[in-house]
Amino acid sequence: MFTFTVETKSGECHGRAGRLSTPHGEIKTPVFMAVGTQASVKTMSSDQLKEIGASIILGNTYHLYLRPGQDVIKEAGGLHSFMNWPGAILTDSGGFQVFSLSSLTKVSEEGVLFRSHIDGSPHLFTPEKVMEIEMDLGADIVMAFDQCLPYPSAYTLAREAQERTTKWAARCRERHNRSDQALFGIVQGVAYRDLREKSAKELVALDFPGYAIGGLSVGEPKEIMYEVLDYTVPLLPEGKPRYLMGVGSPDALWEGVARGIDMFDCVLPTRIARNGTAMTSKGRVIIRDAKYARDFGPLDAACSCSTCRNYSRAYLRHLFKAKEILGMILVSYHNLFFLYKMMEKIRASLVAGEFNQAKEEFFVNYYG
Repeated sequence: MFTFTVETKSGECHGRAGRLSTPHGEIKTPVFMAVGTQASVKTMSSDQLKEIGASIILGNTYHLYLRPGQDVIKEAGGLHSFMNWPGAILTDSGGFQVFSLSSLTKVSEEGVLFRSHIDGSPHLFTPEKVMEIEMDLGADIVMAFDQCLPYPSAYTLAREAQERTTKWAARCRERHNRSDQALFGIVQGVAYRDLREKSAKELVALDFPGYAIGGLSVGEPKEIMYEVLDYTVPLLPEGKPRYLMGVGSPDALWEGVARGIDMFDCVLPTRIARNGTAMTSKGRVIIRDAKYARDFGPLDAACSCSTCRNYSRAYLRHLFKAKEILGMILVSYHNLFFLYKMMEKIRASLVAGEFNQAKEEFFVNYYG
């Protein structure tokens, strides 16, 4: 049901091109995954996601558990059926959301007692409970329950969270029994090298089908994130997928691939789109700016998406100034299309042995 094959290793960096097979289709890696937190990639329909080449998207256990509830989704036939998405799905365990969105959390070895950010109702997430929810949701890839800390965090707290994450991962491994799902472990440890290395080695010993690196892009400088990747990624198995959680800026995608990461996700492209910011071949464009009021050219002349083929910058600016939802839809579509095409270029450059050149050209064009 679940296989991962490394097809090409770059001779210029640690990047590799691979294929990830799931019950709902094959995924070419490295891959960026759009985030559909509440069974919806914001402003995007399933048909639009298929049009722009999405092969796998995300859902979130915390949010879907609270609303509409795992029982509703299970009764609908699982998350794929519920949201009419034929491709692969990955569900996060909700660990990050429990600690970042909930009020009055109480952490113990058993799990996390928290109050809903929606209505304040109390709930208990244990590794076993999270596995039951994720099995009911029915995603192709599911994440173990972990404890994610912000940056910076004190060493003693980071050590406790790392040790707890390993214990919880073992309990998730024991409870999970759905054969058509792949369960990934999550490496934690904030920015402490000894904790990250300890976490990676302990999780590898548990023999998960894949491994994620969590607790990054939570406030630390990017140089710190890259340093953590430099010493953590080599500890993860060559023949299994490596997933960097919550990272989606173009520079971080290139740098992550260079360090051997296969999978990424982030709300960034759709979030900034809803605020009127577009990713283009020449860098970011803030379409609300007055200088675009009479600019009748495309959002990005080098882009072939339907937004760029059919609508001008002046029209898009008008939509945002008039608070029309269509503006958010069109720019979200473009931003996701842009990142998917960028990932295709990254993969092609790895196969062709031209990664460093492609990376340099992209950075010059995008970042100046």
